[in-house]
Amino acid sequence: MTEFLTDRERIIKLLLSAERPLDVYQIRDLAGLDLKPSEIYDELEHVARTLKRQGLRLEMIPARCRNCGYEFRDRERLKKPSKCPRCRSERIDPPKFYVRR
Repeated sequence: MTEFLTDRERIIKLLLSAERPLDVYQIRDLAGLDLKPSEIYDELEHVARTLKRQGLRLEMIPARCRNCGYEFRDRERLKKPSKCPRCRSERIDPPKFYVRR
């Protein structure tokens, strides 16, 4: 019998079973979602609240500039930044997410 899961449930299930942190593109592909990256970031905001109620925590490895290596550590927002404040490059690796038990 096929499971019918919402997008959020698919994301949670994927993150709980993942062996390594995943970025939004990996989450989209592995969970089989038909969402834009911006929509997945929005879903992750809700996933974080759901996990918190379950006594778990959504953790984020910060985005990093590919040009100069600047790490976006102090960002509250989950979304990928558009430009590096140090070198103004737009070549940014997106943040990666995992669940801490």
